[in-house]
Amino acid sequence: MGIPLFLIGAIMEIVLALWAIRNARTDRNWRRNRLIVRAVEFATILITFLLPIGQKWRLMPALLLSLLLLVIAVVVCLVHRKTASRKKKTAHVIVGCILNIALFFVILIPAFVFSGYKGLGVTGSYDVAQADVILVDESRVDPFESDGSKREVPVHFFYPDHAKGESFPLIVFSHGAFGYYESNFSTYEELASNGYVIAALDHPHHAFFTHDTEGKLVLVDQDFLNTAITVSNEAEYEEDKLHAIENEWMQVRVPDLDFVITAIKEAKDAGALSPVWVLSGTSPATIAEIMNVTNAGKIGVMGHSMGGATSVQIGRERDDIDAVIDIDGTMLGEYIRGEDGTYTVSTLPYSLPILEFVNWATYNELADISAKGIMYPNEVLMANADEGFRVTVRDTEHMDFTDLPILSPFLGKMLGSGSRDTKETMTIVNGLILDFYNCYLKGQGSFQPQEIY
Repeated sequence: MGIPLFLIGAIMEIVLALWAIRNARTDRNWRRNRLIVRAVEFATILITFLLPIGQKWRLMPALLLSLLLLVIAVVVCLVHRKTASRKKKTAHVIVGCILNIALFFVILIPAFVFSGYKGLGVTGSYDVAQADVILVDESRVDPFESDGSKREVPVHFFYPDHAKGESFPLIVFSHGAFGYYESNFSTYEELASNGYVIAALDHPHHAFFTHDTEGKLVLVDQDFLNTAITVSNEAEYEEDKLHAIENEWMQVRVPDLDFVITAIKEAKDAGALSPVWVLSGTSPATIAEIMNVTNAGKIGVMGHSMGGATSVQIGRERDDIDAVIDIDGTMLGEYIRGEDGTYTVSTLPYSLPILEFVNWATYNELADISAKGIMYPNEVLMANADEGFRVTVRDTEHMDFTDLPILSPFLGKMLGSGSRDTKETMTIVNGLILDFYNCYLKGQGSFQPQEIY
């Protein structure tokens, strides 16, 4: 939708410029015609926005900015009404045309980049409600802050609405490197609609952006971003140096996840919120409602990419986790540093039920990795898991296991999206996640997935 609107505006600007050049129009006529063009542009965007298709494309910024341009054009005409008899210079006409087209393009960038995606729909019978809090860990100093600030962890709840008297398992989600808590929005909604409480957390400075307790925007740490990109592009690192870097990342993320689970369990047991809870505009009654319907005796953890690694590791460190899902993440916590400073892969049994999603390209590389005798942590852990399930989806890449390619096909392709329709992939993924947790958190049926979908 962004491209058609841009073309309409650009064509109108070009036609106006050509008309002015050909007929040597005065400033007065130029401004009058420009007002007409602005009015038509505004009307076009307004009509588009009011139609159902316009609601899908988030064109409100374009609508408001077009209105602003129209107002400015009227003001300019009034200010220059005394000099409006001068002839319009050709150079001014051309430059004005180019600048206006460029400005219109900038206005419509959200329509180019984002699809207005609002989820895949749900299969459950519960309405889904949301609430946001920030938990402050007074026992840790944030390693990314220079002023001694304590570590703050934003948590976003998705839960069954109007479910008094019922109790639902808790699932905690960890996003990927420079990701965002909404990366798997459709997964949260599907689970919540089927009777689960989801706590999707942000890892400040690892998240692309989030907010702190003062409402300040917290962006991804530049050094972390640069290093993560370098590692993901398979730049050459000495192996032990690479694992040391990854270990530092896990020492930030795993305590975040551990702290959130503990805070929720303590609030549930106490029937009250401790000072670590900063409600960030959410009412205490809402959080009380969430705690009332949460069964903190049944806990699942999951995450995408580095969040998957975080989930696998917390499954090793806590004895109250019941099931783990790794969504296309290398299990970084499985690298163990020896006394001599070198790293090996843990061969300890993994006692929890674990579901691993692997993108299609990686799946097809696993045989070569094993043949070369490389100790890939995912292969070792899955071989030593009491109940381990590996699933891949044909023609997928890393980001196809999130909602990003649906929200923004442009960003999805840039970061890694395959030829498989991501909506189809996420429908498969969400269905398997629901079946897995139904089995291991609710005791419903058995879980027997295919390996390839």
